Amino acid sequence: MFKSESTINKWHIAGFFWIVIVGSLLHFVYEWSGESSIVAFFSPINESVWEHLKLGYFSLTFFTIIEYWYLKDKTKNYALAKTVGIIDMSIFIVVVHYTYKLIFKDSNVVVDIVIFIIGAFICQLLSSRIMKKNRPRFINILGFFLYIIIGILFLIFTFSPPNLPIFEEAMIINYVF
Repeated sequence: MFKSESTINKWHIAGFFWIVIVGSLLHFVYEWSGESSIVAFFSPINESVWEHLKLGYFSLTFFTIIEYWYLKDKTKNYALAKTVGIIDMSIFIVVVHYTYKLIFKDSNVVVDIVIFIIGAFICQLLSSRIMKKNRPRFINILGFFLYIIIGILFLIFTFSPPNLPIFEEAMIINYVF
């Protein structure tokens, strides 16, 4: 393994823990802020699945701001890697959440937390693998713009959500204990 691959791996392991910890804390920041409209941009404002996808996206974004300066010279696929990672994390969370909800007819907070943790692992694993590959520069640029578009959609749909199930606030949360 090359030194740059080892560095990429270390940053992705740190990023996994960052996403899990900061993402978990972001769950409460909107309430802690007194429901600040500024905080609503990056923290869930309700219990909908869509709002909870912000936990992964914005915790990854905050980490990316730091990580980029250390990895920018070690990869040509930084933006593409982060974009694919967050898209796959979000798809995993949505598919698994609605699958188990369909089967068991209810949500469970412990299961949702485990899904988030596995999603963070998938995000970082795929991101790490993509960073180690060579891709044409224009694909990385497309990845960057797609990442920004996803962030803009989070902002827009926070304040003006479409009438779809993913944007509906969960009514019942069961605790295992």
